[in-house]
Amino acid sequence: MTSRVSKLTHRQRRHRAIRARVVGVAERPRVSVFRSNQHLYAQVIDDRTHKTLIGANDVKIKSAGVPKEISGKSKKAYALGKAVAEKMQSLGIARAVFDRGGFKYHGRVKAFAEGLRANGITI
Repeated sequence: MTSRVSKLTHRQRRHRAIRARVVGVAERPRVSVFRSNQHLYAQVIDDRTHKTLIGANDVKIKSAGVPKEISGKSKKAYALGKAVAEKMQSLGIARAVFDRGGFKYHGRVKAFAEGLRANGITI
């Protein structure tokens, strides 16, 4: 008899493996991403003090100023990345580690990371 394991279980396993290697500190916090079917959520976390420095989502983000080659939900993800980068710079953060949350570095997750980089955050 074979065991059926869900997509969620596989993603959670990948996320645990990533989190074993990725640790955010005050100088270089962890940028964590969660992707639901409709929205994207991001947090900037200092793992040493167990504090969330910034939390944001794409629910109220306007996708203005996004390159033409990006379309659909990825536009909002890119705009969210730019918004989070601006908040990070206002806190004096220029570098971060990227926690993709067990998701593939593709589509909305990649667009978010590119939005961060476009505003000067080094990942």
